[in-house]
Amino acid sequence: MKTDFLYIEISNQYAKLIRNEVLKPGDRLPSVRMLCKERRIGMNTAKRVFLELEGQSLIESRPQSGYFVSRLPSQRLPLPEVSRPQQAASRNEPEELIHKVYANMGKNDLTLFSMGVPSDELLPLAKLNKEMMRATRELQDSGTGYEQLQGNEKLRRMIAARSLLWGGSLHEDDLVTTAGGMNALSFCMMALAKPGDIIAMESPCFSGILQLAASLGLKVLELPTHPTTGIDMEAFKKAIPHINLCLLVPNFNTPLGSCMPDEHKKEVVELLSKHQIPLIEDDIYGDLYFGAQRPKCCKSFDKEGIVLWCSSISKTLAPGYRVGWVAPGKYKEQILKLKLVHAISSSSITQEAVASFLKSGRYENHLRKLRKILQSNYLNYIQTITEYFPPGTKTSRPQGGLALWVELDEKINTTALFDRAMKQKMSFGPGRMFTLQNQFENCMRLSLGLPWSEEIRQQLKLLGLLAASML
Repeated sequence: MKTDFLYIEISNQYAKLIRNEVLKPGDRLPSVRMLCKERRIGMNTAKRVFLELEGQSLIESRPQSGYFVSRLPSQRLPLPEVSRPQQAASRNEPEELIHKVYANMGKNDLTLFSMGVPSDELLPLAKLNKEMMRATRELQDSGTGYEQLQGNEKLRRMIAARSLLWGGSLHEDDLVTTAGGMNALSFCMMALAKPGDIIAMESPCFSGILQLAASLGLKVLELPTHPTTGIDMEAFKKAIPHINLCLLVPNFNTPLGSCMPDEHKKEVVELLSKHQIPLIEDDIYGDLYFGAQRPKCCKSFDKEGIVLWCSSISKTLAPGYRVGWVAPGKYKEQILKLKLVHAISSSSITQEAVASFLKSGRYENHLRKLRKILQSNYLNYIQTITEYFPPGTKTSRPQGGLALWVELDEKINTTALFDRAMKQKMSFGPGRMFTLQNQFENCMRLSLGLPWSEEIRQQLKLLGLLAASML
């Protein structure tokens, strides 16, 4: 095995032992020489193992003593409670608040804890630029012509090949490309539902999805959701007789960052198949896992074609390219008809550039670096929140993705806190954005997509102090 992969494999093994508390805070790790002997590796590889674990704040070095397991910051703060939305479909959209938050998109003079995308500094912009130039040279008509309705064939082939990573077995003909992930979700909702239908979702849920459902005249049934394992399965079972459609973000959803266990995903698909209720699966964050391997998708367990698996590269590679896709199962013809009416074609040049980037292997290299940075950001955020946010603060423990959910004392209204934060040149996502009900008023979503720096730490510290001043 190559040294580059060997040190990652060994560090992941130790990281798992630490997170599962097999190795406990204060436990001593083997010395560099002992690790070399035990694993039959070179001195440089052993040192890289410890550097990797130190970078994740999992271990600490003590002079003249060696390496010891750190106390994980996430173990110091309690988890938020399981959400308890009203068990009735609702359409109470917080339009004014959402507009206020997203009006800041693209502003360079603000610290945007509110934008759930990776910063430009974390993206391989130079390499993407080269792929765009290559696409204009290699495409017929330099990319000015219409792409085939189903989308770029090379891109669909690469996405199908990558489906093996999450237990899928897609063929390029199973996929339809779209103008980003939201476009894929939009086609799915339009194809499967009519005004007045009830759609079940997690609570809290991404504001854009809630807005989309409301704009189509759908009633949203918000399901109780655990901050670690996703939707409450008992609540889900009770909801099935009352819903026409279901939309879930099972892998590292925003804003909670929860990840449904495989057995829950399988049970969800089996229950929906039994009642012939379609499931729109938004897997936009699935590649951003912090653990050793990518989680499975609900689509992995779909035997009847009722799962419409949607994703894009908007959260991993190039938000502005607007390249997404859907594997619509047995609803493929409905999706193609909608795409023809609403879009005619997808962008040729960006699809070709992304396809080439995936084919070159650069995407996997980029993802490895990005995942490491996001996980390190999460640990740094937790450390700072633990030190400077007011007593009673609770945080989610995302296992991947771009979001951290923070629950404050009930006396703190985060919509009011947002206005104070804006005066200090920073923005975040108030909790009320992520529901159509009157809940989560004391919660916020923070994006992990900013490069960590002393300036970010100071802004996060200031946000905590502002929150404390409201008690």
